[in-house]
Amino acid sequence: MSRYLERPRIRVKRVYDEPTPDDGYRVLVDRLWPRGLSRDRARIDLWLREIAPSSELRTWFAHKAERFGEFRRRYMEELREKERLVQLLLSRVEVGETITLLYSARDPEHNNAVVLRDYLEERLKQLWPSRI
Repeated sequence: MSRYLERPRIRVKRVYDEPTPDDGYRVLVDRLWPRGLSRDRARIDLWLREIAPSSELRTWFAHKAERFGEFRRRYMEELREKERLVQLLLSRVEVGETITLLYSARDPEHNNAVVLRDYLEERLKQLWPSRI
């Protein structure tokens, strides 16, 4: 099967987890570098800190699960203003490359990488409704 016909893949993974070959293009999407992690061990391809939530939003959220719904809404609003950065990630996915969005938060369900993945997948649905 041609890689252009395959379903685009966007993964989310904690940056402290061991890198694997199927991670594809590894992108750290946090504003701050993860504590205690060397750049060699992180094995990231790109640190895209500008796509992370604003400092104000990140501070307000404070990783409180009960605030996640509102955090999600506000972060998606911020992402609409970061079209160039969103396109940078989408361009890799559009050619069939897997990207893995890396985050450092402890909660695997309530973090900015999950919201960013959902946002990117929604954009892909608009581009290729039959492929997603």
